[in-house]
Formats: sequence, C-alpha cells, structure tokens
Amino acid sequence: MLKTLVAALALALTPMLATAQENAVTTPDVAAVEVQDFSIGDPAAKVQITEYASFTCPHCANFHATVWKDLKTNYIDTGKVYFTYREVYFDRYGLWAAMMARCGGEMRYFGIVDVLFDTQKEWAASEDPNVTVENLKKIGRSVGMDDATLDTCMKDAAVAEAMVARFEANFKADGIEGTPTFMINGTKHSNMSYADMAAVIDEELAK
Repeated sequence: MLKTLVAALALALTPMLATAQENAVTTPDVAAVEVQDFSIGDPAAKVQITEYASFTCPHCANFHATVWKDLKTNYIDTGKVYFTYREVYFDRYGLWAAMMARCGGEMRYFGIVDVLFDTQKEWAASEDPNVTVENLKKIGRSVGMDDATLDTCMKDAAVAEAMVARFEANFKADGIEGTPTFMINGTKHSNMSYADMAAVIDEELAK
C-alpha cells in the first residue's frame, strides 16, 4: 500500500515541480537532502509526543480545533510535554501544504500549521490543483513570505522526494495506519479527546 502511495505522490509532484525538474542542471541525491521534523516545547520534558497527521485530514483538523489549544497551554507551554509534528502525505494537496509550511522555517512553522488546519475547508476545497496552489501561496504571503520564496520552496523536487521518502520510513517504523495517530513515550494511541489525552499524559508524568 505504501509503495503505491509513494508512487502516486511522485506523479503528483507535477504540475508544480515539472518546471523545476526541467530547469535543474543537476539532480541532488535524495538521501543527501535533510528533512527534519518540527517540534515545540522542552526537549527534556518527561512526556514526548509525536503526532502523525495530514493537512488534508478532517479528523486531524478536528483534533486541532478541539484538543490542540488546551494541550499546548496546559502541557507544552508548561514544559511537561515535548511535541513533535510528523507530516503524513495521503495526497498531493497535503504534500504541497507541508512544503509551503516548511518554507516558513522553524519559527513560523507551527503558526502556519494553525492556519492550515483552521482553514482546511477553504484552501483544500477546489478540485483544480492550480487553485489549491494559489490558496496555499496566499497563506504563505499572509505570514510574510514572498512569491519568489514560495516558488523556490514549492518547486523543489529533491526536497519533495526526500519528504515522501522520510514519511514512508517513519510510517513503517511506527506502524501507523491512519491519522491522527500519537506516539506518547513510544506507545501508539489513536485519535482521542482532550480529556483522554490528558489522562494518558498525567499517567506518564506520575511514573
């Protein structure tokens, strides 16, 4: 299944990436492209949470709307939880959204994630990929990026391929089957309410 998905995403890199590939003088080795996860909170926190989520997943948007704010306020900002967001690409729109979010850099990443989930029904609604690309660029512009920067980031075929490769490796390693999924101190949990997540976190903190 994953092999089929990765192949489909590779084809989905067009039309945005086709021009970049045609104009490239050399093609960098995907293995040489570094793709990092983005994290927030105290790295030394007793509880480490990794969320696997897709920017086009409605359940992920609902988690963001109903759980994220309290989780951040009560556990991440207080130093109890170190939270890592790990992108999942089920479709080309989710991949493109991730490329745009990464373009903002570490300082702006989680703010862009907020916007992507809060406005998911708007920016991802069109069946026309060109409209979706423009919607994503509008979000990028709203946080201070210019068109030249966005074009460079969103047409980087080597980075896109490295992102998909990393996604595939992480997905397999942690046995992820759907989104959102949470690894809490190494144990896998499916989607849950704030109360249920708080109970799991509190149990880990009490150990």
